[in-house]
Amino acid sequence: MLKAAPSLNRSRNDAIVFLMYHELEVYGRPLRQSEAGYARYVVREPHFREQMNWLQSMGMRGLSVPQALQDGVPGGIVITFDDGCETDLAVAAPILHNANFGATFYITLGYLGRRGYLVESQVRALSDGGFDIGCHSMTHPYLTELDDARLKVEMVEAKQRLEQMIGRPVHHFSCPGGRWSPKVAEVARRAGYHSVTTSRVSVNRGDTDPFELARIAVMRGTELTQFQQVCSGRGLWSRQFRSFLQTTAYRILGNTFYNRLRSQVLGDSSMSPDE
Repeated sequence: MLKAAPSLNRSRNDAIVFLMYHELEVYGRPLRQSEAGYARYVVREPHFREQMNWLQSMGMRGLSVPQALQDGVPGGIVITFDDGCETDLAVAAPILHNANFGATFYITLGYLGRRGYLVESQVRALSDGGFDIGCHSMTHPYLTELDDARLKVEMVEAKQRLEQMIGRPVHHFSCPGGRWSPKVAEVARRAGYHSVTTSRVSVNRGDTDPFELARIAVMRGTELTQFQQVCSGRGLWSRQFRSFLQTTAYRILGNTFYNRLRSQVLGDSSMSPDE
Protein backbone atom coordinates (compact mmCIF):
# COMPACT_ATOMS: atom_id res chain seq x y z
CA MET A 1 0.00 0.00 0.00
CA LEU A 2 1.34 3.45 -0.93
CA LYS A 3 2.05 5.86 1.91
CA ALA A 4 0.44 9.27 1.67
CA ALA A 5 2.93 11.92 0.61
CA PRO A 6 3.30 15.11 2.67
CA SER A 7 1.08 18.00 1.59
CA LEU A 8 1.91 21.67 1.83
CA ASN A 9 1.68 22.34 5.54
CA ARG A 10 -0.25 25.59 5.36
CA SER A 11 -3.82 26.88 5.12
CA ARG A 12 -5.69 26.90 1.83
CA ASN A 13 -5.29 30.69 1.49
CA ASP A 14 -1.64 30.82 2.60
CA ALA A 15 0.23 31.01 -0.70
CA ILE A 16 3.88 30.13 -1.23
CA VAL A 17 5.99 30.84 -4.32
CA PHE A 18 8.39 28.28 -5.77
CA LEU A 19 11.21 29.92 -7.75
CA MET A 20 13.03 28.11 -10.56
CA TYR A 21 16.63 28.85 -11.53
CA HIS A 22 19.07 27.23 -13.94
CA GLU A 23 22.67 28.23 -14.63
CA LEU A 24 24.11 31.39 -13.05
CA GLU A 25 26.43 33.54 -15.13
CA VAL A 26 29.81 34.57 -13.72
CA TYR A 27 31.78 37.34 -15.42
CA GLY A 28 34.51 35.94 -17.66
CA ARG A 29 33.13 32.41 -17.60
CA PRO A 30 31.41 31.06 -20.75
CA LEU A 31 27.87 29.75 -20.52
CA ARG A 32 27.12 26.11 -21.28
CA GLN A 33 25.20 27.35 -24.31
CA SER A 34 25.29 30.80 -25.88
CA GLU A 35 22.06 30.63 -27.92
CA ALA A 36 19.37 33.15 -27.04
CA GLY A 37 16.79 30.49 -26.17
CA TYR A 38 19.09 29.13 -23.48
CA ALA A 39 20.75 32.34 -22.28
CA ARG A 40 17.45 34.01 -21.40
CA TYR A 41 17.08 31.50 -18.55
CA VAL A 42 20.56 32.26 -17.17
CA VAL A 43 20.61 34.74 -14.28
CA ARG A 44 23.74 36.80 -13.73
CA GLU A 45 25.48 36.16 -10.39
CA PRO A 46 25.20 39.78 -9.14
CA HIS A 47 21.46 39.72 -9.82
CA PHE A 48 21.01 36.42 -7.98
CA ARG A 49 22.97 37.81 -5.04
CA GLU A 50 20.83 40.95 -5.08
CA GLN A 51 17.66 38.86 -5.09
CA MET A 52 18.78 36.74 -2.13
CA ASN A 53 19.88 39.85 -0.23
CA TRP A 54 16.47 41.40 -0.79
CA LEU A 55 14.68 38.29 0.49
CA GLN A 56 16.89 38.33 3.58
CA SER A 57 16.33 42.07 4.16
CA MET A 58 12.57 41.50 4.06
CA GLY A 59 12.78 38.74 6.66
CA MET A 60 11.78 36.13 4.10
CA ARG A 61 13.23 32.64 4.41
CA GLY A 62 14.61 30.66 1.48
CA LEU A 63 13.33 27.09 1.69
CA SER A 64 13.95 23.74 0.07
CA VAL A 65 10.96 21.78 -1.22
CA PRO A 66 10.85 19.42 1.81
CA GLN A 67 11.02 22.40 4.16
CA ALA A 68 8.00 23.92 2.41
CA LEU A 69 6.09 20.63 2.65
CA GLN A 70 6.91 20.16 6.32
CA ASP A 71 7.31 23.53 8.03
CA GLY A 72 4.42 25.75 7.01
CA VAL A 73 6.43 28.80 8.08
CA PRO A 74 4.93 32.07 6.77
CA GLY A 75 7.20 34.29 4.71
CA GLY A 76 8.96 31.41 3.01
CA ILE A 77 10.09 31.31 -0.62
CA VAL A 78 11.09 27.99 -2.17
CA ILE A 79 14.33 28.11 -4.18
CA THR A 80 14.98 25.42 -6.79
CA PHE A 81 17.62 24.83 -9.45
CA ASP A 82 17.25 22.51 -12.44
CA ASP A 83 19.80 20.46 -14.40
CA GLY A 84 22.85 20.27 -12.08
CA CYS A 85 25.09 23.04 -13.42
CA GLU A 86 28.57 23.66 -12.01
CA THR A 87 27.42 27.04 -10.75
CA ASP A 88 25.00 25.32 -8.35
CA LEU A 89 27.94 24.50 -6.08
CA ALA A 90 30.45 27.18 -7.09
CA VAL A 91 28.12 30.20 -7.05
CA ALA A 92 24.63 29.54 -5.69
CA ALA A 93 25.55 27.42 -2.66
CA PRO A 94 27.88 30.00 -0.99
CA ILE A 95 25.32 32.80 -1.46
CA LEU A 96 22.54 30.61 -0.04
CA HIS A 97 24.72 29.48 2.87
CA ASN A 98 25.56 33.09 3.68
CA ALA A 99 21.84 33.90 3.89
CA ASN A 100 21.11 30.68 5.81
CA PHE A 101 18.68 29.65 3.07
CA GLY A 102 17.68 26.18 2.03
CA ALA A 103 17.20 25.09 -1.59
CA THR A 104 16.49 22.03 -3.71
CA PHE A 105 18.87 21.18 -6.55
CA TYR A 106 17.31 18.90 -9.17
CA ILE A 107 19.97 16.80 -10.91
CA THR A 108 19.88 15.34 -14.43
CA LEU A 109 22.10 12.29 -14.07
CA GLY A 110 23.05 11.99 -17.73
CA TYR A 111 24.49 15.52 -17.69
CA LEU A 112 26.95 14.86 -14.87
CA GLY A 113 30.57 15.18 -15.99
CA ARG A 114 29.80 17.22 -19.10
CA ARG A 115 31.34 20.65 -19.54
CA GLY A 116 29.64 23.12 -17.25
CA TYR A 117 27.86 20.48 -15.18
CA LEU A 118 28.56 18.98 -11.78
CA VAL A 119 30.43 15.72 -11.24
CA GLU A 120 29.30 13.12 -8.72
CA SER A 121 31.59 14.35 -5.93
CA GLN A 122 30.15 17.85 -6.30
CA VAL A 123 26.59 16.54 -6.03
CA ARG A 124 27.64 14.82 -2.80
CA ALA A 125 29.21 18.08 -1.62
CA LEU A 126 25.92 19.93 -2.16
CA SER A 127 24.07 17.25 -0.22
CA ASP A 128 26.66 17.16 2.56
CA GLY A 129 26.38 20.95 2.74
CA GLY A 130 22.77 20.63 3.86
CA PHE A 131 20.99 21.20 0.56
CA ASP A 132 18.18 19.00 -0.70
CA ILE A 133 18.99 16.94 -3.79
CA GLY A 134 16.10 16.19 -6.12
CA CYS A 135 15.86 14.26 -9.38
CA HIS A 136 15.45 15.89 -12.81
CA SER A 137 15.41 12.56 -14.71
CA MET A 138 18.15 10.46 -16.28
CA THR A 139 18.46 12.14 -19.70
CA HIS A 140 16.05 15.14 -19.67
CA PRO A 141 13.38 13.85 -22.12
CA TYR A 142 9.78 14.98 -22.40
CA LEU A 143 8.17 12.50 -20.02
CA THR A 144 4.75 12.78 -21.67
CA GLU A 145 6.18 11.06 -24.78
CA LEU A 146 7.58 8.01 -22.97
CA ASP A 147 6.23 4.49 -22.48
CA ASP A 148 6.23 2.74 -19.11
CA ALA A 149 9.69 1.22 -19.54
CA ARG A 150 11.31 4.55 -20.36
CA LEU A 151 9.48 6.29 -17.52
CA LYS A 152 10.92 3.73 -15.14
CA VAL A 153 14.44 4.52 -16.32
CA GLU A 154 13.97 8.28 -16.20
CA MET A 155 12.18 8.48 -12.85
CA VAL A 156 12.75 5.30 -10.84
CA GLU A 157 16.25 4.21 -11.84
CA ALA A 158 17.47 7.80 -11.80
CA LYS A 159 16.16 8.15 -8.23
CA GLN A 160 17.96 4.98 -7.15
CA ARG A 161 21.26 6.09 -8.70
CA LEU A 162 21.07 9.49 -7.04
CA GLU A 163 20.36 7.90 -3.67
CA GLN A 164 23.39 5.64 -4.07
CA MET A 165 25.48 8.66 -5.06
CA ILE A 166 24.65 10.86 -2.06
CA GLY A 167 23.80 8.20 0.52
CA ARG A 168 20.45 9.81 1.32
CA PRO A 169 16.83 9.40 0.16
CA VAL A 170 15.71 11.43 -2.86
CA HIS A 171 12.07 12.43 -2.43
CA HIS A 172 11.45 15.22 -4.94
CA PHE A 173 11.22 15.25 -8.73
CA SER A 174 11.20 18.01 -11.35
CA CYS A 175 9.68 17.44 -14.80
CA PRO A 176 12.09 18.15 -17.69
CA GLY A 177 10.68 20.84 -19.94
CA GLY A 178 7.76 21.13 -17.53
CA ARG A 179 6.01 18.25 -19.33
CA TRP A 180 3.64 16.82 -16.71
CA SER A 181 0.75 14.36 -16.87
CA PRO A 182 -1.34 12.36 -14.38
CA LYS A 183 0.64 9.28 -15.45
CA VAL A 184 3.93 11.00 -14.54
CA ALA A 185 2.47 11.89 -11.13
CA GLU A 186 1.36 8.30 -10.56
CA VAL A 187 4.79 6.88 -11.46
CA ALA A 188 6.34 9.38 -9.04
CA ARG A 189 4.01 8.31 -6.23
CA ARG A 190 4.77 4.64 -6.75
CA ALA A 191 8.51 5.33 -6.93
CA GLY A 192 8.40 6.90 -3.46
CA TYR A 193 8.68 10.55 -4.38
CA HIS A 194 6.94 13.08 -2.15
CA SER A 195 6.45 15.80 -4.76
CA VAL A 196 6.66 16.70 -8.45
CA THR A 197 7.37 20.24 -9.64
CA THR A 198 6.32 21.55 -13.03
CA SER A 199 6.67 24.77 -15.04
CA ARG A 200 3.04 25.75 -14.43
CA VAL A 201 3.02 29.45 -13.52
CA SER A 202 1.17 30.00 -10.26
CA VAL A 203 1.55 30.12 -6.50
CA ASN A 204 1.05 27.00 -4.38
CA ARG A 205 -1.43 26.75 -1.52
CA GLY A 206 -2.37 24.29 1.18
CA ASP A 207 -4.72 22.46 -1.16
CA THR A 208 -2.25 22.28 -4.08
CA ASP A 209 -1.48 18.72 -5.16
CA PRO A 210 2.18 18.09 -4.15
CA PHE A 211 2.53 16.02 -7.32
CA GLU A 212 1.70 19.04 -9.52
CA LEU A 213 3.47 21.95 -7.86
CA ALA A 214 3.78 25.22 -9.76
CA ARG A 215 7.04 27.12 -10.20
CA ILE A 216 7.97 30.52 -11.58
CA ALA A 217 11.15 30.83 -13.64
CA VAL A 218 13.52 33.66 -12.75
CA MET A 219 14.79 34.93 -16.09
CA ARG A 220 17.89 36.78 -17.25
CA GLY A 221 15.84 39.93 -17.77
CA THR A 222 13.97 39.79 -14.46
CA GLU A 223 14.46 43.18 -12.77
CA LEU A 224 14.47 43.41 -8.98
CA THR A 225 11.05 45.10 -8.95
CA GLN A 226 9.66 42.25 -11.04
CA PHE A 227 11.31 39.71 -8.74
CA GLN A 228 9.67 41.39 -5.75
CA GLN A 229 6.27 41.13 -7.42
CA VAL A 230 6.82 37.46 -8.26
CA CYS A 231 7.77 36.67 -4.66
CA SER A 232 4.53 38.24 -3.48
CA GLY A 233 2.56 36.23 -6.04
CA ARG A 234 1.39 39.37 -7.85
CA GLY A 235 1.51 40.32 -11.50
CA LEU A 236 1.62 36.75 -12.82
CA TRP A 237 -1.15 37.08 -15.40
CA SER A 238 1.15 37.87 -18.35
CA ARG A 239 3.40 34.92 -17.53
CA GLN A 240 0.38 32.67 -17.09
CA PHE A 241 -1.06 33.75 -20.44
CA ARG A 242 2.26 33.15 -22.21
CA SER A 243 2.57 29.75 -20.53
CA PHE A 244 -0.98 28.89 -21.62
CA LEU A 245 -0.14 29.74 -25.23
CA GLN A 246 3.06 27.67 -25.12
CA THR A 247 1.31 24.68 -23.58
CA THR A 248 -1.51 24.87 -26.09
CA ALA A 249 0.98 25.14 -28.96
CA TYR A 250 3.04 22.10 -28.12
CA ARG A 251 -0.05 20.02 -27.36
CA ILE A 252 -1.50 20.85 -30.78
CA LEU A 253 1.71 20.84 -32.81
CA GLY A 254 3.65 18.18 -30.91
CA ASN A 255 6.96 18.79 -29.18
CA THR A 256 9.17 18.25 -32.25
CA PHE A 257 7.37 20.69 -34.54
CA TYR A 258 6.87 23.19 -31.70
CA ASN A 259 10.61 23.21 -30.96
CA ARG A 260 11.46 23.61 -34.65
CA LEU A 261 9.06 26.53 -35.01
CA ARG A 262 10.30 28.11 -31.79
CA SER A 263 13.92 27.84 -32.96
CA GLN A 264 13.08 29.63 -36.20
CA VAL A 265 11.35 32.43 -34.30
CA LEU A 266 14.27 32.87 -31.88
CA GLY A 267 16.88 32.39 -34.57
CA ASP A 268 18.77 29.60 -32.80
CA SER A 269 18.74 25.84 -32.42
CA SER A 270 18.82 25.65 -28.62
CA MET A 271 16.06 24.28 -26.45
CA SER A 272 15.27 26.40 -23.41
CA PRO A 273 15.37 24.52 -20.10
CA ASP A 274 11.68 24.53 -19.21
CA GLU A 275 9.83 24.78 -22.51
